[in-house]
Amino acid sequence: MEREITLLHRVCDAYRAILGNKLTGFYVHGSIAFGCFTWETGDIDFLCVADAPLTQAEKEALIRTLLELTPDAPPKGLEMSVVLAEHCARFTHPTPFELHFSNAHKARAEADLTAYCREMNGIDPDLAAHFTVLHHVGFPLYGPPVAQVFAPVPRACYVDSILADVACAEADIHQNPVYFTLNLCRVLAFLTDGAILSKAQGGQWGLRHLPQAFHPLLQDALAAYRSGGSLDAPAQLAAFSAMMHQLIAQRKE
Repeated sequence: MEREITLLHRVCDAYRAILGNKLTGFYVHGSIAFGCFTWETGDIDFLCVADAPLTQAEKEALIRTLLELTPDAPPKGLEMSVVLAEHCARFTHPTPFELHFSNAHKARAEADLTAYCREMNGIDPDLAAHFTVLHHVGFPLYGPPVAQVFAPVPRACYVDSILADVACAEADIHQNPVYFTLNLCRVLAFLTDGAILSKAQGGQWGLRHLPQAFHPLLQDALAAYRSGGSLDAPAQLAAFSAMMHQLIAQRKE
C-alpha cells in the first residue's frame, strides 16, 4: 500500500500549504481505510475539513493539485470532497460540501477550471456513507481523530445514502456490473447484520449468506474486482438483482 499512501501524503502536504490554518483535517476513507485497496480497480478516497469557506483561488489550487497528480494516481483516480467543520460537528443530511472532485469530473475541470470550481458545490447524500465509513475504519493523515471532528451519522441517514447509491448503480448495471453486484451485498449485509463493509467484504458476506446458485456470480465478481477484469453474466445479474432488491425491501422495513 506504499504507493497510494505516499500519494495521499503528497496531496495532504499540498493542501496544508494551500489552506494553512483553515484546514482542520485530512481524512482517508474507502478501500484504503478498509485495507483492501488494489491499484488496478480502486480509487483513492479522502475528505478535507475546513473551518471556513474556501475562496475561489483556494478551490482552484486544490483542484489543480489533483490534476497535476493524476498521472501518478491509479486508473480510477482520486476522489475527494471538502466539507466545513460545522457540517461535520452538527451532521445534516444531505450534507453540504464546498468542493468535490473525481475522475468523472476531470475533463470538465481541465476544460475550464475557474467555472468548475465556482459551480462545484452543493449537497451530497453520499457523504452520510463516507462519514459512517470514517467512523468505522477511517483515519486522519492530518488533524484530530475522526470522532473529535465528525458527529455520528444517524442510521436512517446512512440507510438513505446507501439505498440512493443502489438506485444510481441500477442504471449503470451493465456498464459496471462488478460494483453493482458487490455493492448490493454490502448494503444487504448492513440491513441484515449492521455490518459496515467494503465491496470485497460484501462479496465475501454474500458467499456466506446468499443462495449457492449465485456463488459463481459472486466469485467471478470478486475475482474481477481484484484483477480489474470484466464480468459478463446478464441473465445471472438480472436474477441476482431481483432477489437482492426483494431482500433489501424486506430488511429496510
